Amino acid sequence: MIRFRLKELIAEKEFRERRVITMTEVAAQTGINRMTLSKIANHPGYSTVTDNLDRLCDYFGCRLEQFAEHLPNECKPAGEKE
Repeated sequence: MIRFRLKELIAEKEFRERRVITMTEVAAQTGINRMTLSKIANHPGYSTVTDNLDRLCDYFGCRLEQFAEHLPNECKPAGEKE
């Protein structure tokens, strides 16, 4: 599963700039719908387009591997449904 670090990057930017940053502000600055940002932040495994990843990396001034990380799927016992 891919885990996005959107909330962490917002918190880091808030600390660096000593101000509050809202999802509405991120949406306005990146052109990404606020609902899409909410899904990226709150829904594990949410799939988004690469254009959104590019815009968010530009906004936060980070590399893709700082924005997203791969978490291995836990092995399920034989016969267990997903």
